[in-house]
Formats: sequence, structure tokens, C-alpha cells
Amino acid sequence: LVPTNLPFSLTHSSQKCCWLGPPPAFHTWLQLLWVVLVGFGGGSRAQQGTQPQSIKIEGDITLGGLFPVHSRGPKGIHRLEAMLYALDQINSDPDLLPNITLGARILDTCSRDTYALEQSLTFVQALIQKDNSDVRCSNGEPPIIPKPERVVGVIGASGSSVSIMVANVLRLFAIPQISYASTAPELSDKSRYEFFSRVVPPDSYQAQAMVDIVKAMGWNYVSTLASEGNYGESGVDAFLQISREAGGLCIAQSIKIPREPRPGEFEKIIKRLMETSNARGVIIFANEDDIKRVLQAAKKANLTGHFLFVGSDSWGAKSSPIQDQEEVAEGAVTILPKRASIDGFDQYFTSRSLENNRRNIWFAEFWEDDFKCKLTRPGIKYEAGRRKCTGEERISRDSQYEQEGKVQFVIDAVYAMAHALHSMHLDLCPGSMGVCEKMDPVEGRMLLQYIHSVNFNGSAGTGVMFNENGDAPGRYDIFQYQMSNVSNPGYKVIGQWTNHLRLNPEEMQWSGGDRKIPESVCSFPCESGERKKMVKGVPCCWHCELCDGYQYLLDEFSCDMCPFDMRPLKNRTGCRPTPIIKLEWSSPWAIIPVFLAILGILATTGVIVTFIRFNDTPIVRASGRELSYVLLTGIFLIYLITFLMIAEPSVAVCAFRRLLLGLGMCISYSAMLTKTNRIYRIFEQGKKSVTPPKFISPTSQLIITFILISVQLLGVFIWFGVMPPHTIIDYEEQKPPNPEFARGVLKCDMSDLSLILCLSYSIVLMITCTVYAIKSRGVPETFNEAKPIGFTMYTTCIIWLAFVPIFFGTAQSTEKMFIQTTTLTVSMSLSATVSLGMLYIPKVYVIIFHPEQNVQKRKRSFKAVVQAATVSTHLSQKSNDKQNGESKIEPDRSQ
Repeated sequence: LVPTNLPFSLTHSSQKCCWLGPPPAFHTWLQLLWVVLVGFGGGSRAQQGTQPQSIKIEGDITLGGLFPVHSRGPKGIHRLEAMLYALDQINSDPDLLPNITLGARILDTCSRDTYALEQSLTFVQALIQKDNSDVRCSNGEPPIIPKPERVVGVIGASGSSVSIMVANVLRLFAIPQISYASTAPELSDKSRYEFFSRVVPPDSYQAQAMVDIVKAMGWNYVSTLASEGNYGESGVDAFLQISREAGGLCIAQSIKIPREPRPGEFEKIIKRLMETSNARGVIIFANEDDIKRVLQAAKKANLTGHFLFVGSDSWGAKSSPIQDQEEVAEGAVTILPKRASIDGFDQYFTSRSLENNRRNIWFAEFWEDDFKCKLTRPGIKYEAGRRKCTGEERISRDSQYEQEGKVQFVIDAVYAMAHALHSMHLDLCPGSMGVCEKMDPVEGRMLLQYIHSVNFNGSAGTGVMFNENGDAPGRYDIFQYQMSNVSNPGYKVIGQWTNHLRLNPEEMQWSGGDRKIPESVCSFPCESGERKKMVKGVPCCWHCELCDGYQYLLDEFSCDMCPFDMRPLKNRTGCRPTPIIKLEWSSPWAIIPVFLAILGILATTGVIVTFIRFNDTPIVRASGRELSYVLLTGIFLIYLITFLMIAEPSVAVCAFRRLLLGLGMCISYSAMLTKTNRIYRIFEQGKKSVTPPKFISPTSQLIITFILISVQLLGVFIWFGVMPPHTIIDYEEQKPPNPEFARGVLKCDMSDLSLILCLSYSIVLMITCTVYAIKSRGVPETFNEAKPIGFTMYTTCIIWLAFVPIFFGTAQSTEKMFIQTTTLTVSMSLSATVSLGMLYIPKVYVIIFHPEQNVQKRKRSFKAVVQAATVSTHLSQKSNDKQNGESKIEPDRSQ
């Protein structure tokens, strides 16, 4: 058997095959050639005289037809009748193929690719050159074998897997093929399926439309379901590829439904889908039966309303997949090539009956199934319990009728073939009535070119044309199955897709009548101030992490620290300046120190005024007027520093703080040290000789005091030179974990260390003075101020010992500045108050309230003072030796 129009030749020689030029797909050709040889060899049905069951319509030009006649429901019959209807219309059209009648050879594919391949071999019989030289009749004459009709083109098939198998055969024999339903993207590959065309758009367009729908609804995390086979798998593959190219869409799971699912398979599928429950959107490329069983399994798992299905054109606007599963299917968005119901076909089909449609050999079977009755046939036993068909039944009147969705495309496919033949006839047979020699036979490759050139308005009024891959343009209607608030539950058109999406969200309605589009996302948007921490390998999934502390959201994936002088906004989308604060006069931290300082200043002023008023009285003179005024000046400055410490920092304020902070204490303790040192030296010298010690005169005492003070002043002025005073804003001092409480503190450039160094000299003077006060404690109080100074120094030391832990213990507190300022000023005021109260308040009391005691006493020589001090010391020692004060000697105060 040698095909007459193969692109290569085949001969038998020593059981080897040789060819002229390489075939396009060698392995495919070799397999198909074996099928051809088996199908038409010695044991073929053709030679045995048994033709496949088919419909034969006589005509000048014969078209082949492939339809799933025995698929579930009336789908196959509707499509088959659509071809017969189209042939009738074309043959009765005087303007299309005039004087040429189109015939047909129509076969049943049973929706099985292997069976369809076997059936389609009928179309190539006329192209097989058979060697009958050794066949003779009984009288020796050669047999008369009728020549089979030559099929110039094939309409079909329906399923993509069937079309792929058939296309491999038809390509070998250069027979053009136009499908009305096959949408697998791989059929666009012209290197493999050169003679294949289709009036429906490929699934790549459908997949693009579905990606656009998913994105328009704001979903970024979906699962896919595909029926095993070319249609389901290639559709999902196209969806996955387009979604990857588009970006922003992640696939949670991609599940394949087996061709022959085992019991419980669909329950397992639902369970798997729930492993990624956030992926509520399910993209489904599956046949009707698989769709129905998926919905059943979801309903059984009590997941009604959870899954949001987006169905391909195999679901479309069909009622059979969702029958009895309407609640689960509610809200499902489906897609279907743009189509229209053909009124002419409805009139044609509803008028078909057993009497007027004998050309359709399968119509009787459809009649029985449609009317649920049984026809009486010879040799077939009548089934009990089923009524007998009368033949008077009528479609649509006595049975439910709805035009099948692909009817329009079947009609358009037949018309596309007719228009191509018409154009070919005009070019090859101008003016000829009927088929001329140039079209007998019709050359397949040339016809293919004419098919790709057609452009006409189809049965629904839309343009029919083909691109370079033989594909129709993508035009889809988008449906949603709605139940709530709809008078007639069913599919509602919510948009269209023609190279771009036009969706009407306001027309959409979900489970329970909700108008808000449900979410199908891996991760919900992060809150304000949270960054996305991506899950490795899944670009649509992330964890939200708060930009904590002083961080703000730099971009959606990273946080960054605010500048040191700023803090994040409340929503952490940026930074804002940190508020600047200072110690306010109205603050409780300032009120108490200011109150104490005001009392102290008033008291000190009162003492100074009293001393000036009674400057020449004995008590004032005896207290050492010169040093007393110096000491009172120091006390006054100590109180005054409180106001400088609380005042708003400026260069001048900071300079006076440096100067006066240690100066007031230095003046006070220098004067007291000079006093205690003078007393100590006088009585120590008196123990050795009657000669008075040096430098005990008032002038000498002032000089010593000012020398001690000058050391403090020298240190301060050196500090001024090395580091001029200035203000700073400390953003670290009040920077708690919560940035809402962060504050910048306006302060002078005095660190804790510099403050302590500033006071350290005064502390040394204070300690030294305390030592001399202890040494001079035995001196009679009549002769000196040693004991009051001693009590003053003891109390002052206790105050400052308490100050140190409070001051440094609050270094980490957010209220550090306020606590330390208050602690320092209160401690200084208390020490000044102790000095004022111990040394001068008693004198002022006597001067004002007991002036009679403020009288001149007899002068004593230095020798008498020393003797009295010596006697007092000895008596004090003896008194300590007595038990419970049995003998007490009063000192002689008459001197």
C-alpha cells in the first residue's frame, strides 16, 4: 500500500524502508504508517466489506466530520446536526459554491482518541494506492472495486486529545482539518500540526483570560485542578506559564485528576486543597464529570462556600456539572468562547423527527434517550417497564431542549471550509459551473492556504478568521453562577475578554448574596509599619514583621533606623523630628527646688541685713565679720544656682552654671575651712608656747580664703578655654523602647563626670573642714565656732553621701535630667541651709530677741585663752572617767 501524496516515497526492498528526504516527524509517521498498514492490509475492514458506522451525504465535494455522538447527554447529536444544518444552508445558498453540492462522511469518535484514529482512517482511503494486480474474479477478469469518496477536509474533532491523534494522520495525507471545540495550546504548533485549524480560540487565550480574571479579583494564591489528558493538562500548563510570566500570582497546588479515579480519589483531592486553605481560588480545567464529582466531594466535606472556582470552557454555562450541587458552585466564575444561540438551528433541530431525519443513523438512539422511551427494532427484545416511543413526540415540546454551546462553532467551521472552497473555485475555475479539473482532486495544501485567508461574519454575526497558527481570535464571555437575590438562579454574564479583560465587579455576587469579592491570598497585607519577610520559593507568601523600636518602613521589604534626632511616625511609614524638652518652671521637679531656694535666699538676705545692721555689736564682731560675709555670700550663691540649673539652657546660662555651680560651695567651705584651721592652730600652738601662730588676723584669713577660692576659679577658666560653654540636645537620655515617649533634652554640655569634677574641689574642702572640725571638737564653745562648724560638716557629709547614689542611680532613667537636677539643687540647698541654720540663725536670734546678751566681755590674752582651753581639756578627760556623771566640774565662764 503506497500513499499517493506523501511528502516522501516508500518502497519494499529486503524488508527495508527508504525515503527521499527526511519526514517532519519520523517516529510519529512510523507509528501512523503501521496503523495505516494494519487498517488497510490483508485483514482490513475495507477488503472484508465492512465499513465503519457513519453518515454518508452525497455531494460533489465531500467533507469529513468527527463528533462525540455517544458522549454523555445530547452534546454529540447537537453538534452533528449542526454540521448537517450548515450543509443544508450552504447547498441552498446560490451565492456560496453555486452549482457545487457539499457532501459529508460523518463518524463517531466516542470521545476516545484511539477509537477516533481508527475511524478517521476512512477519510484517507481514497489516497491509498492499492495493488490489486494479483486479485482476479472467478472468470479471470480483474475485479471492479468502487473508488471511495475523496474527503477534502475534516470538521472536528471535539476533544483536544482526539484532534491531536487525528491531526497526525491527516497531516500525512495533507487533509486540512478545522476543529469546533479543541482548544489545547499545543495544537497551535504548526511544525507538528500544520493542517490543523480551529474556529475556537486556544486555551492559551483562555488561560490568559483566566489569569486576568484572577488578578482583577485581587487573588494571588490559587490552586489548579486538571483532568488527565491533553485538554486539562495543557490548559493548566498554559495557565501556569502565563501566570509565571505575568508575575504576582502563585500556585499553591497543581493537582491532576486521574483518567480513571479510584474510590475516594475526589475526597483526597479536597483534602489536599485544604492543606493550603488560604488558596480558596481553584482554577479548574476538567471534564464535566470530574467537575461534578469535585463539587460533590466539597459538599460532602462541608466546605460549601469555601472554594471559589474559576472554570474553563468545559464548564462554561452548562447546567449538568452543577446539577444538585448548586450551593457549592455558587459564585463560580466560568469562561466560554463568545457565542450566540442560533435561532435557525433551533427551528431546524426542534422540527427533526424519526420520519424526516433518517439520514442521521444515530438519531433513533437520541430519540429514545431524549424522550425516555423505547423504539421497537427487529431482533431487539422490548425492555419491560419502559414506554414505547410513538414517533409523535416533539423536541422541546415533550422534552427539555437547550442549544448546545458549540453549535455555533460547528456551523462556523463548516462555513469556513465552504468559503475556502468557494475562493479556491473562483481562482482555479473562473466561470466554470461546478468542479473543474483543477479542483479534481482538491489539493490539500492549497486549500489550507485558502482556509487561513477566509474572513467572513459567522452565524452569530462575529468575524471568523484565522491567525498564522490557524487559531481563531480570543473572544470570551465571562459568567458567574449566582443563586441569591436572583429570580432565576443561573449563569449571569459579568464580563468579556477580547485580548483584554472587561469585568463588572458590581455585577458579581458570592455565597450568601455577598457583593464583596472574597480573598484568595497566601498572606494578607501587612499592617502599617510592618515589613514583608518573604517565604523562600513562594513569592506571594510572606510573614509580617513590625518595624520595632526606632525603625521605620523603608520599603515593603525592609526597615531602617530613623536619624538620631528623629523618631518614627505612628504608622512607621516615615520619621518625624523628636520633640525637644527642658525642665520647665511649672514642673513638679522644679517647684520644690525653687521653693527651697527662695526660702534660703530670703533667710540668707535676712542674716546679711541683720549683720550689716548690727555690724559693730560684739556677737557680729566675735563671729569674724569678714569671713562671715564671705561665707554668707557663698551660701547665697548656692541658693542662686538653683535658678540657673532650671533656667532654659543658653550659652550665657551654661557659662554661669559652670562658674557658680562649684563657686558657691567653694566660697562657703573655704571660709569654714579657714575658720576651723585658725581655731585648730591657735589651740595647738597654745599647748606648745604662748606665742600666737601666724596668719590668724582677719586680713590673713581673707587672703587664705581667697587663695582657696582662686583654685576653683582657675579650674573653671581653664575649662572655659579648653571647651567653651554651649548647649546640646541629648537624644539618648530620653530614648525609651517606645519611641512615642522619646524626647530630645536641651541641656548644657556638662556631663555627669564634668559636674562631679566641678564639685570635687568643694568636696575636698568640705572633707578637710570636717577633719579640722573633728580635731577642734574639744575646744570650749565659749571661745570659738568649732562645734557648730563640726555639726554643720557632719550633716553636710550625710546629705552628700545620700546625694551620690540618688544622682548616679538614676543615670538610666528616662527622667534622668529631672531627677538629677532636682537632687543636685535640693542637696545644695540643704547643705546651705544647714550651714546657715547652724552658724548664723542662733546669732541672729540672740541679736534680735536677746540684745542683752550682745554685750562686750572682758578681753582675754592669748595665754589665758590657752590655759582655759588646757584646763577644759583635762577636766573633760576626767569627767569621762567618772561613772554615770558622779562628779561634774563646770568650766569657769567668768574669764
